[in-house]
This record gives sequence, structure tokens and C-alpha cells, in this order.
Amino acid sequence: MNREVTLPLIVDHRGTLQVSAADVSKLLRTMGGRWLHLVESGDDRLDEDTVAALTIELAKLADRIDVACIAHSSGTRA
Repeated sequence: MNREVTLPLIVDHRGTLQVSAADVSKLLRTMGGRWLHLVESGDDRLDEDTVAALTIELAKLADRIDVACIAHSSGTRA
């Protein structure tokens, strides 16, 4: 299923972007990685299958952000 996600941008009063897309995609990947680390270290508060599924979806979203930014900077549409 292909669902489009729109992310609001964090801008200041002049419209200047305050959070880069690279930082957002890195954050998404880091969150998933930390959850996986907790599961691998034996944290029984987290369901392994759920963490795996969420981590995959976060990585996909991060990839989509990266692709969209690359397409935008190269003048093409993703």
C-alpha cells in the first residue's frame, strides 16, 4: 500500500527551516535502532515483532524523506 505522508516543517517567523530533513531521517533511524537494541539486550517490556515492524516503517519513512529531498535538490520529482 502506498500512502503519502506529509510532514510539517519547523520554521521560524521568517520561514527559515529550523530542522533539516537529514536530521529528521537520522532521528527516525536512530529511534528504530535504539528500540532494536533494547529488545536485543533483553528488555521484556517491548514486543520484538512490534519493534521490528515499527523500525522497518520508520526506516521506510526516512528513506522516502531522503529520496524526496534528493529529487527536490536535483530538480526532479520522486
